[in-house]
Amino acid sequence: MGIFRWLTPLCLNALCLKALYLKPLGLVLLLVLSLPAHSQTEADPGQALLTNLADASSREIDAAIEAIVDSGDPRARDWLDAFGNNRLSRIKDTGQVVEVLRNVGRNWTIADPLTGENLGEMSRRELDRVNINNAIRGKLEGVLAMLDLYSDDPEVQEKAAEAMMGKVNASVVKPLTKLLERDLPGPVRNRIEESVAIYQLEQGDAEAQAQAITVLTGSLHSNARAALNNAAVGDDPALAARAQEALVSIEQKLKMNRAAETLYFGLSLGSVLVLAAIGLAITFGVMGVINMAHGELIMLGAYTTWGMQQLLPGQPGLALILSIPAGFLVAALAGIAIERSVIQHLKGRPLETLLATFGVSLILQQLVRTVISPLNRSVTTPEWMSGSLVINGALSLTLNRMYVIGFALVVFAGLMLIMRKTRLGLEVRAVTQNRAMARSMGIRATRVDILTFGLGSGVAGLAGVALSQITNVGPNLGQNYIIDSFMVVVFGGVGNLWGTLLAGLSLGTINQILEPWAGSVLAKIMVLVLIILFIQKRPKGLFPQKGRAAEG
Repeated sequence: MGIFRWLTPLCLNALCLKALYLKPLGLVLLLVLSLPAHSQTEADPGQALLTNLADASSREIDAAIEAIVDSGDPRARDWLDAFGNNRLSRIKDTGQVVEVLRNVGRNWTIADPLTGENLGEMSRRELDRVNINNAIRGKLEGVLAMLDLYSDDPEVQEKAAEAMMGKVNASVVKPLTKLLERDLPGPVRNRIEESVAIYQLEQGDAEAQAQAITVLTGSLHSNARAALNNAAVGDDPALAARAQEALVSIEQKLKMNRAAETLYFGLSLGSVLVLAAIGLAITFGVMGVINMAHGELIMLGAYTTWGMQQLLPGQPGLALILSIPAGFLVAALAGIAIERSVIQHLKGRPLETLLATFGVSLILQQLVRTVISPLNRSVTTPEWMSGSLVINGALSLTLNRMYVIGFALVVFAGLMLIMRKTRLGLEVRAVTQNRAMARSMGIRATRVDILTFGLGSGVAGLAGVALSQITNVGPNLGQNYIIDSFMVVVFGGVGNLWGTLLAGLSLGTINQILEPWAGSVLAKIMVLVLIILFIQKRPKGLFPQKGRAAEG
């Protein structure tokens, strides 16, 4: 390297002497070629911004960051992101600011933050890292979120606006205020206004604080409530009173949102009860059989979903879709086997039927414990069922429960079509109302019993498929719903699908309302007491069964 230091000036001098005899155009070309190779880099205004950022003291860092933000340079976000993640360093010999791409070992891979060009490797001893503390890193979070607000992607804008809440500082207040002059989506604009208001409430003068409280009144965001709480215990009595009024109005909104959330969870629980009870309502209404193994048919549907996911690893969505017909068939075949092997021999003997089906339920539970495992199994929820639908800062609806509600309504609508528009439905209604008359009209009641029991058991399997998405799958899964299912059937009216739907949704909602202040066990007891009192007044339920069977 040393020889080039004295050869280079000699060569340049020789070229310059020769250039005296060249044409003017050649002379200009020679001068251009003799310029340093990094002159274009120095002409980049970003170089000065990065150098200023690297040289800034703790007092000057805010101004350096603000200068990068105000520059409007499209590379600003990448620079600040690299700065916040300790990826900026300086070459000791030249002072050039570089980005460290890989800092493992003695040699670090670096790149030019201005052009993104990979500059190869350099010994870490030749680099001087640009340090950053946690306080600056916290400020940068708000700055980076603010830069994302300029994105053309609405989702990026909304996430950035949400990230700004509680992270606004002096370096981004002015850019945010200017940003409000642009045409922004409503949710993004509201979040930006609230973010600025939180900062003004904490740092502004009396007038700005009063305006900030007006903006934050009605906001359900936790950061907005925290800022108002701080103002409510402040030294300014007038400001504290206004902040307290704002908190009272927010509390009223929170109560309404909690009520809506309770209703949503109640409807989802009610939908599960409808799925669990609707098959029982059919078999109980047609055959008068109290099937204590109905809960285990629900369990079989849930285990079918788990088994399908074992057969299709990595494809939970496809496995769940295929589990719907598979769960129906497995539970239906199991139900038909129970009817043919046990129930048909005990017709007209309700006590013996109850005891026999209870024994079948124990056998099925033990069979699952022996063949699969006594431990609970978890079923993977597909991506399109994961997450929640955010309504506001205090209310979000989980997607898996929303799908369960929709699935229950679809199953109910399908059963209604079967019962109203098919020959099987006509025969079921005939047998339900008057079995002897139906036999005399040529309806094979035994065949109707088999198909009805299979249909009701299959629907129980569908209930298990739905339950696998909101709870763990285990041998005792069905036992948690069998008693509730019977209560739904009795409360709604034996054999009436509309009564089952209304009763299931009502009991699920009532139970969800009582649980927060009474506890889960006491809430179930209270629901049972309410049903007993109701049955004393209406022994046949909400929608009484019609026909001679009901009269008898």
